[in-house]
Amino acid sequence: MATTFDKREEGFEKKFAHDEELRFKATARRNKLLGQWAAGKLGLTGTEAEAYAKEVVMSDFEETGDHDVFRKVRTDFDARTLAVGDQEIRLAMDELMTQAIAQIKASG
Repeated sequence: MATTFDKREEGFEKKFAHDEELRFKATARRNKLLGQWAAGKLGLTGTEAEAYAKEVVMSDFEETGDHDVFRKVRTDFDARTLAVGDQEIRLAMDELMTQAIAQIKASG
């Protein structure tokens, strides 16, 4: 027989798992949106832009946190000598995370 404490603990565990899943989905969506944004800055369109966006999403699996994604975009901008500052990239990441969360909430 489950106690109230056990039921409460199970509820917290389910909420934590759900929140982590949403965070993962939002981060992946944000990274795709960031890749699309960066692709536009790099002059990529169509299938090249979509392929680049996927590269940005995949770059997030290199290390914990957002630095790997930031570094990917920063390195690519530097390679093309684009005058896009770190602050602009970070601001885009923040704004696109807000957009990604809104999209996920709207879809279900």
